[in-house]
Amino acid sequence: MSNIHILAINPGSTSTKIAVYQDTNLLFLKNITHSRDELKPYDKITDQFAFRKEVVMNELKEAGIETSVISAVVGRGGLVKPIPSGVYAVNEEMKKDLMNSPLGEHASNLGGLIASDIASDLGGIPAFIADPVVVDELEPFARLSGHPLFERTSIFHALNQKAVARAHAKSVMRKYEEMNLIVVHLGGGVTVGAHKRGRVIDVNQGLDGDGPFSPERSGTLPVGALVRACFSGEYTIADIKKMIKGEGGMVAYLGTNSAYDVEMKAIDGDEESKLIFLGMAYQVAKEIGAMSTVLKGDVDAILITGGVARSKWFVSELTERVYKIAPVHVYPGEDEMKALSSNTLMVLKGELEAKIYE
Repeated sequence: MSNIHILAINPGSTSTKIAVYQDTNLLFLKNITHSRDELKPYDKITDQFAFRKEVVMNELKEAGIETSVISAVVGRGGLVKPIPSGVYAVNEEMKKDLMNSPLGEHASNLGGLIASDIASDLGGIPAFIADPVVVDELEPFARLSGHPLFERTSIFHALNQKAVARAHAKSVMRKYEEMNLIVVHLGGGVTVGAHKRGRVIDVNQGLDGDGPFSPERSGTLPVGALVRACFSGEYTIADIKKMIKGEGGMVAYLGTNSAYDVEMKAIDGDEESKLIFLGMAYQVAKEIGAMSTVLKGDVDAILITGGVARSKWFVSELTERVYKIAPVHVYPGEDEMKALSSNTLMVLKGELEAKIYE
């Protein structure tokens, strides 16, 4: 084993995950939760920078991690400008966009900022982000929405989708760049990507209103009805945004974002829970079918990942609808920390070249 040590930082809306790897060996992993009271004083997410960095450093100190051995720091990529897949060195241009994101605020914006600051404190070691949610490899047809004022954009679970796709390709002794795959991430949001020989040429924008509904997002809504709701006078723009993201999907129908709780109620005989739970599988299956046409029916495999992929019932219902398209493989959960570290390790070993953010 080499002496390469990597610190990975993954900020979420109410948590910060940190991990330390020696080569591919996990030495330390901690998921730090932040209460609403802790975050309440901060008007903007980027205002949390000093607080979150201090929490990370305190946890490393408490765990007895010697920071002087760290070779590089990698952060979860945020809402920077649309960029191709890859590992990017954090530079001043990126930090400017992480501070004043062109696509909006997200806790992951803090990942690159904290990584860069810690790397500077440790003597100027490299700082990176890898496969942020704004990875954009869409083909021209995929950008068309039906009206020139509204272009389809690429915001999806790029880090986990790419990591799972590469792992699957390796498991069947093929190269990711030689395969056509449909990758389905089932989490708080749902994204379904068409991976054509190493590029995600189409994917639903799962952040705020495209594709299947999810535990807490509404997905694609009937446009006319949505417009009428917007101008009804009954709702503010904040209300509508919450309907689309945060209080949509299962939350809107059943008052919970826990797919596990909904499944348990469905098993116990609650018909509404069963309808919504299997209805989400139905919508995901339709999206998989759509992505199969993007790949012209030439699909090597369908890969199912994310937290909801732990539900055997959900996966069975989904598989029953799509197995004739291609073989279905399930990779439950997600391991973004390992994905961040693995990408960074490839750069440090010279197996991958870090890209420049411009």
